[in-house]
Amino acid sequence: MSDATPTTLPAWLAHQARQRPTGIALRHKRLGVWQVRNWAQVQAEVLALAGALRAAGFGPGAQLAILSRPRPEALFAALAAQWLGGTAAPFDPLEEAAGQATALRQAGADFVFAEGLEEILRVRQSDLAPTWLAYADGRGLVDPQVRAGALDYGRLLAAEAEYGAPPVRAEDIAFAFYRQRVAGVEQQSFSHAELLQEGERLVRGERLSEREDALAARAFAASGQARYLLAPWLLAGFRLNFPERLETRDQDRRELGPSLVLGTRETYGRLHELVRQRLPLPGSLRRRLVDWALEPDGGALRSLLGQPLVRRPLRDVLGFSRTRVALLVGAPLDEETRRFFTGLGIEVRNWPAAERWHPVRGRDVTGWPSGQPQLA
Repeated sequence: MSDATPTTLPAWLAHQARQRPTGIALRHKRLGVWQVRNWAQVQAEVLALAGALRAAGFGPGAQLAILSRPRPEALFAALAAQWLGGTAAPFDPLEEAAGQATALRQAGADFVFAEGLEEILRVRQSDLAPTWLAYADGRGLVDPQVRAGALDYGRLLAAEAEYGAPPVRAEDIAFAFYRQRVAGVEQQSFSHAELLQEGERLVRGERLSEREDALAARAFAASGQARYLLAPWLLAGFRLNFPERLETRDQDRRELGPSLVLGTRETYGRLHELVRQRLPLPGSLRRRLVDWALEPDGGALRSLLGQPLVRRPLRDVLGFSRTRVALLVGAPLDEETRRFFTGLGIEVRNWPAAERWHPVRGRDVTGWPSGQPQLA
């Protein structure tokens, strides 16, 4: 690979693996312990998956549907598909099953990566017959009919890795997103060039570096995650952290203390409500102290006393003890939530969602609206 500036997500992965092979790329909490992978290990795993996909006939223009909660294997599967010039299509397994089944059928899910038993059952119940189906977590997969034809992630890593330059181009579609609406299934897609442009804008604007720690606590089935978390991770080379599971995300955030937080209006609203449930009753002396300390325009005395007595403990409760950059994608915060975080000394900055949904007609698997040119 040349020393020219990388122009695709897989090329940036290769760049980071070459520049800092032993640097920590990501961590994933499992059974209460943070498991670590460096950049060289991430690239090796992605290449192994790419080899398995290529052997199954996946290539430029193909699409990999990913039905998983946030976990490293899902991210590696997306990068493997992109390494081969294909598209990753993430689906959130927490969405309503019937509508998602329609979206999966419209997407033409011939290649599917599923998290585990529940997600494989969704695929089976959607009347899909993918030519390639792999899973990350085999717990509970005892029914031969459910497991039939499904490939274990661990065995995929035995595939021979190819270390050549990825054939993907900057204009190729990196991610396609689908959603079910009353009028039918809609889609939006983003090229490597678009994602890297948005990611670079964020890296420069927020002065992100390899020293950041970010928590991937939401499913990647949203364009904001691709633009403002995955692309900056590859560009800046910081550490990406995955919680053990959705139910432990708040505990894992408190333990980790990420410097970079990315969320939606619902994310910050939920955290605000979490703190409100723990506050003293309104009208009590302790509550008046909290309200006094959280007043955004408090002056020197509030700043001096409020930090150790109120703001620092509350930031610890939220897992924002080290947070330097708090990002919001989509709808803005309500005024009460905004004032709460401002009172904690956390400026939540809104980044545009840039949504551009269009109806899916037939099996529009390339990411282009009907009538536009298809990928080679």
